[in-house]
Amino acid sequence: MNTIQLSVRDKIAYLTLNRGRSNPINTELCNELLRAIRDIESDENIGGLILAGGEGFFSAGADLIELYDYNEEEVRNFWTTFLQLTARLAAFKKPLVAAINGHSPAGGCVMALCADYRVMAEGKYIIGLNEVPVGIIVPNSIFSLYSFWVGTANAHRFLLEGKLLTGEEARDCGLVDELVRPESIITSAERQMKKYLQLSWKTWQQSKTNIRQDLVAKLSADFSPMLDEMLKQWWAPQTRAALQVIIENLKGKSAKNG
Repeated sequence: MNTIQLSVRDKIAYLTLNRGRSNPINTELCNELLRAIRDIESDENIGGLILAGGEGFFSAGADLIELYDYNEEEVRNFWTTFLQLTARLAAFKKPLVAAINGHSPAGGCVMALCADYRVMAEGKYIIGLNEVPVGIIVPNSIFSLYSFWVGTANAHRFLLEGKLLTGEEARDCGLVDELVRPESIITSAERQMKKYLQLSWKTWQQSKTNIRQDLVAKLSADFSPMLDEMLKQWWAPQTRAALQVIIENLKGKSAKNG
């Protein structure tokens, strides 16, 4: 695996995003996560999954630098695969805890929202869905996922302004469950995972399935018409111009940090 690392200890799988400093999401990362999640869910020796990023970043979201140069088929394939990944994560039957090690905007936030519990590192980190200012249309399924945790009114406000929240703001509105020191994040995620694993597996799993039934149905529904609208906007001159500005800033930051 080129973009993720997987280890198992005491019936807990640890899946760590490992694609550069900021873990930007591309098609390869989505596909590797999909395969790993299927394997973990079918492995009877694994009770739950902790999904983590690296120091300073859980994931910066979609790799806009790479995606910008995709042709029409490639960009459609990326968004199709990412939406499939979102549905698969949300429907994951075993306990899933997200260890949000740092910044987690856009697609990084979407992946974290699929978890049953989110632990976020203290510090000047941000999390949220900022697609609208970038020019990316937010599917109703992602709105449903967001509002599942923060409520309809907050999801509406946050999405339409592309609000990125501090850790404290995220905790206060229910986007994350716990803020801890960065060095304690895996320990805290393990503590919550062990609480889940002490419960009756059948009762826990069926309850999660029942609770998420409507949400999973929305995330798994045919998204072709919506994707057509997303891609139409993706290629619009205004969006391409906005993406160019963002990419130039990202490249500038990368050069400065490098």
